[in-house]
Amino acid sequence: MQVTVEDISSVKKTLRIDIPQEEVAREIEKAYDHLKKTARIKGFRPGKTPRNVLEKMFKKDVMAEVSSQLIQTSLIDAIREKGLRVVGKPKLDPPELSGPTVYSYAATIEVSPPINDIDFKGLSLTRTRYQVSEEEVGLQLRQLQKRLAALKPISESRPARDGDHILIDFEGFRDGKPYSETPKTENFALQIGAGAVLPEFGGQFAGLGAGETKEFPLSFPADYANKSLAGQTVEFRALLKEIREEILPEIDDALAKRAGRYETLEELKQEIRANLTQGYEKRTEQELNEQVFKALLARTSFEVPEALVEMELEGIVEEAERSFSYRNTTLADAGLSREIIFEKYRDTAVNQVKRHLILGHLITQEKLTLADDELEEAFKAMAENFRQPVDEIRRYYRENSDKLDYYKHALLEKKALKQVLEAGTIEEVAPPAA
Repeated sequence: MQVTVEDISSVKKTLRIDIPQEEVAREIEKAYDHLKKTARIKGFRPGKTPRNVLEKMFKKDVMAEVSSQLIQTSLIDAIREKGLRVVGKPKLDPPELSGPTVYSYAATIEVSPPINDIDFKGLSLTRTRYQVSEEEVGLQLRQLQKRLAALKPISESRPARDGDHILIDFEGFRDGKPYSETPKTENFALQIGAGAVLPEFGGQFAGLGAGETKEFPLSFPADYANKSLAGQTVEFRALLKEIREEILPEIDDALAKRAGRYETLEELKQEIRANLTQGYEKRTEQELNEQVFKALLARTSFEVPEALVEMELEGIVEEAERSFSYRNTTLADAGLSREIIFEKYRDTAVNQVKRHLILGHLITQEKLTLADDELEEAFKAMAENFRQPVDEIRRYYRENSDKLDYYKHALLEKKALKQVLEAGTIEEVAPPAA
């Protein structure tokens, strides 16, 4: 087998592979020998069908099968022979195999970029000292107070106004007939002006009293999330059943008990402070990481394989689909598509790929390894975080070796990042003025 490599760029190559005639002939013979044993041809006993009959009936299929097998084997051997670190799937447009002759084809591949050793020592970094304020704790308490508020019918006799909570029945019509996209709905709660369906929808009830009805047209914008309603005009018939007022509970021990496992308001405040502190710690970590990658990217330069960018974008799409599915909706309902997400998050994906490539190079450059006790500690931390027995975590990764390899690499990336931070200087700074 003869292999030549044509450089298109530092990360893109074309492999040209010539498979010798004798190897092609050998594979063709093997294919026909196997076919002769298995083919069931009318007029011939099993295993006795003449070769010329098999060729007449199955030549195209045999040639396709042999060429596929030759490509699969030779491409792996060629990549190994040339020591290429391929990422993504090779792109091929192989010619048809006609017979026992030299078989030549080309494959376009992408490879990991060559990266020179990175000087990561001595980075000047800053760590912001975020402090949880009592104002932030108070805001969290007021948000909780709002969530636990009760809605009760108003005691006074007055029409509904902006900001009121109301209870309605409604149905939408097109051309005088019930419209399937806006079916009859009873006891629908909304707040006037809060944007349920559309702000204009809720606004139709301002000035109505309890028990009053109203008919009104509503035009949905062309970019409305529900594509079935986008650009449509629907005639609504609605009944305002009840106007409600929001009754906020006192911020006290009773509120803390309603919120969960707390006995006193002070316990709840301590939990809020702890959560806010944890959030600030994550923010500080992210800011430090951003500084590290910005500095390291300034010290090295390399191309990014498109295959890795596409894989990263696929991950972003899958995460978005899971998020929408959790809320019983879809990308299409939100006016999104794979193409829109690919375009919107391309720069994010490129940066993420660069980070993984830099960390991967540092792992190799610094000869970082993961000890058994480090992996065990990581399993224990994961078990505690997910509130699962550590044995279950171990079993899961033992049964999913590909995921274990990915997890180990992620831990090594963290180790590489920690080494960069320890080799730099970090200055503590106050948060910027609000």
